[in-house]
Amino acid sequence: MVREDGKRNFALREANGDETSVFSGNTPRQAALKAARRLDGAGVSEDEADREEIRLREKGTDKVHIYEGWAWEEDAPDDKPDWMPGDITKANVSKQGIEHIED
Repeated sequence: MVREDGKRNFALREANGDETSVFSGNTPRQAALKAARRLDGAGVSEDEADREEIRLREKGTDKVHIYEGWAWEEDAPDDKPDWMPGDITKANVSKQGIEHIED
């Protein structure tokens, strides 16, 4: 279901089928990037980051978007605002495919 602002909601699915969190974005990739930033065990660099499977079900549909995601810590830029911490988490994802849920 698309909201008035064009964003869609995606539920993060665990391996057992539980949906623990909801991320919104204009595209599934945008929601997957948000989910990837919250992965446990962010690496010290992009190359050393652990890859994990991220499964996002688009609310209102039977589509499950599957991504491989990873996150890492970097120093914040020098021109950062005062409220921003010194370290920031960056993430990247790679789409693996789409599945359809059968009830």
